[in-house]
Amino acid sequence: MDARSPDVPRRAFIASIAGGLLARPLAVGAQPAPKVPRVGLLLLFGTPGQPNSLVDAFRGGLRDLGYVEGETVLIDYRWAEGQEHRLADDAADLARLKVAVIVTPGTPATMAARAATRTIPVVMTNVGDPVGSGIVASLARPGGNVTGLSLLDAELDGKRIELLKEAVPHLSRLAILWSANDPGMTLAFGRVEAAAKALGFALQNLAVREPAEFPRAFETARAGRAEALFVTAQPFTNQHRAQILDLVAKHRLPAIYTLRSFVDAGGLMSYGPSQADQYRRAASYVDRILKGARPADLPVEQPTKFELAINLKTARALGLTIPVGLLQRADQVIE
Repeated sequence: MDARSPDVPRRAFIASIAGGLLARPLAVGAQPAPKVPRVGLLLLFGTPGQPNSLVDAFRGGLRDLGYVEGETVLIDYRWAEGQEHRLADDAADLARLKVAVIVTPGTPATMAARAATRTIPVVMTNVGDPVGSGIVASLARPGGNVTGLSLLDAELDGKRIELLKEAVPHLSRLAILWSANDPGMTLAFGRVEAAAKALGFALQNLAVREPAEFPRAFETARAGRAEALFVTAQPFTNQHRAQILDLVAKHRLPAIYTLRSFVDAGGLMSYGPSQADQYRRAASYVDRILKGARPADLPVEQPTKFELAINLKTARALGLTIPVGLLQRADQVIE
């Protein structure tokens, strides 16, 4: 028998104890992987896989703040594909998932999210009048679970009509095109109506609920001898921009829009804040909420920079001569 054989089991035992002692600090020090926050994005228009520059702006805002989609933040997209009645179910679905924040572009999506949950924070963007719509108590103290960004339309609609009057000096009969499905646009119609009355204009109400109603609305404007058109800013009109612009050109109506994208696509003029910038800045609200801020304590942000865009090519097609003073104030003039 080998004289060293009795020591073999003892050495194995000592080695196993030592190995256990070395391994123990690693087990004690190990921490569970941090939970990746989920953000819900509730969209009235658009479809999965379709290019969307505004959604890209929001994602870019998150990247600028150091977030990496799929690694440090997860985004659950819900696309209503233009079907407003789907917003309620999509919002409820996000609430069931217990996402950390729901981002809602536009008044209909914001109101759907607010109805679905009063506890999950909601960050709105591109909402024309959040106080008038009853979404927040006030801009400075939103209260509740909703905060974000306003388009400041309550203060700008009158200014848009004044700019349109400068471009069309003989203007006395104005038509307004808007979606009656959007609660926020009912308020917008009232503001435009008051501003038109103050300027001595006759106002035609071109309320629509479906895209198929656009041709009839423009025929109503023609029959009423409308001399210019005011197009409201909302997801519905933006989604059907091409159809609206085709009808505007067909009926030769000078028109003003809130969104510059209409002018880039051939509209006469626009005045308002950058829509993409609103989406991008919504990311900063998401960041603060994920870091512990309460929506009720975050004031609603209002835009401070506004862009006046004029399409001279369209003006010439309409036989309009845009005053030099108006052109000098424009941020963008399309030749």
